[in-house]
Amino acid sequence: MSQSSGQSSGVKGFGLVGATVRRDLTLAARNPGEWLNPLMFFLMVAALFPLAVDPDPKFLSKIAGGVIWVAALLATLLSLDALYKADVEDGSLEQWLASGESLYAMSLGKALVHWCISGLPLTIMAPLLGLMLSLPADAYWALILSLLVGTPVLSLLGAVGAALTAGVRSGGLLLSLLILPLYIPVLIFAASAVYHAGIGMEYNGQIGFLGALLALAICLTPFASAAALKLNLSR
Repeated sequence: MSQSSGQSSGVKGFGLVGATVRRDLTLAARNPGEWLNPLMFFLMVAALFPLAVDPDPKFLSKIAGGVIWVAALLATLLSLDALYKADVEDGSLEQWLASGESLYAMSLGKALVHWCISGLPLTIMAPLLGLMLSLPADAYWALILSLLVGTPVLSLLGAVGAALTAGVRSGGLLLSLLILPLYIPVLIFAASAVYHAGIGMEYNGQIGFLGALLALAICLTPFASAAALKLNLSR
């Protein structure tokens, strides 16, 4: 009996993830600025960078992976502040908590939506920026793979910071200070993978480390986000 109830609650939890994803994706489709602003920021940073430094293709090819990843990281930070903002303002979070539904499921769904409207478009646009920055041909696959594995980690970690600052007015700066140190390992290993691919070296170790970070983030960050939301809403 207990086993069947546990299975039904697990299925219900995944159903809540799906419902959260569908609802937030619909809202994002109605408000294209939510996903266009980070994407435009990403494009502008990478496009303006060659104008501020040496435009020599040999020089740009060495730093292209790092520039693209820094731009992706900053663009991800730009969109995190609004992750729970609308739910706090309209009382949805309080109703969710009062209903006894899984905050873990909601947190996981929120992180997935953030990646769909932020990390996925950045990953799709990255090869174009690589072309603009003279990225070596051998590094394109490493760039795409590192973004596909690394940007979900940014969204999951960012969801924890967004949950901690959900009830704080103008909490964008505080959110950046909380989350940016946690982003550094992802940035280091992802940029290293692209650089090593560009000079013809193996990069499987860096991608493997990013994959391990993603697995840990999927398992742990929704619990941290749920605890932070409970702390904020219970005050």
